[in-house]
Formats: sequence, C-alpha cells, structure tokens
Amino acid sequence: MSDPRQIRASDADREQAAQALREHFAAGRLSDDELSERLDGVYGATTMQELEHLRGDLPPLPASPLSRRAELEQRRAELRPQLLQNAGGAFAPFVICTVIWAASGASGSFWPAWLLIFPVLFLGGNLWRMYGPAPQLDRVQAELQRRHRHAGHRARHRRRRELP
Repeated sequence: MSDPRQIRASDADREQAAQALREHFAAGRLSDDELSERLDGVYGATTMQELEHLRGDLPPLPASPLSRRAELEQRRAELRPQLLQNAGGAFAPFVICTVIWAASGASGSFWPAWLLIFPVLFLGGNLWRMYGPAPQLDRVQAELQRRHRHAGHRARHRRRRELP
C-alpha cells in the first residue's frame, strides 16, 4: 500500500485520538457538541486518514511530562555507553601509572592520583549535565562527538607519519 494514511486504525490509535480530542476540549478548542460528534467519528473510524481528518483543524498538543521524561531517559541511555567508553579511555594513563608506581615499590606519595584530575572533571561535568537539575544532553552529545572527531583526526595524522 503506497499511502500510509490508508492503513487501518487500531483500537489503540482510536483511543489515542479520542484522548487528544478530550485534551483539546479541556483547552477550550472544542464545544460539548463538537467533542461528542468527533468522538463518535473517532470510534467509527477505520483508517488513519479518517482519524487525521477529525483532528485536522486542531494544533498539535504539547508533549506530556511523561513523554518528555521517557524521551529524556532514552537519550540518557543512548549517551551513557559513549560517556563510559570515553571516560574509560581517559582512566587508562592512571591505571598504567598506578601499576608502574606499585611495581617500583609503592614508596612515597601516591603520585598517580594527579592523573585522576582530568578524567574525573570530564566525567563529573558530563554526569552533572546528564543528571543534574537542568539536563543538557545536547551539550554532552556535542562534546562526545567533538572528542570522537579529534581522536579520529589524531589517528589519521599518526598513520600519515608512519607511511614512508
């Protein structure tokens, strides 16, 4: 079927359309009679096009707090593995230096701790941006992409130097 609007509407589609009409009624966009008439049309609709026609003159509803929260959680779930991978790479020098410090007798102060400053600042700042009171997921994603591009640029430069 070439036109997706000709797809048959499910009970869930009709219920979602009816709920949207009720919200428009609550916002004052529909009268009692209009709501009743449109609800009858919704429950009698067989295609998605018929449902769209019943809502055609109404503006889109703003996203509900529940759907905004679900979208926020989904974006966090997408960013989390990238952030952990990036942070894991930043902790590698600390681990290497800690092994060297331990292999050399572990005497004196624990100097590898100084290497923790940068990865902890990176990870802490991004965790605050992801889970803080005003999430800035676009900023976290942009920083991770910038770091990824920078790492790719370094690898290409290194390969060019190695070529005879």
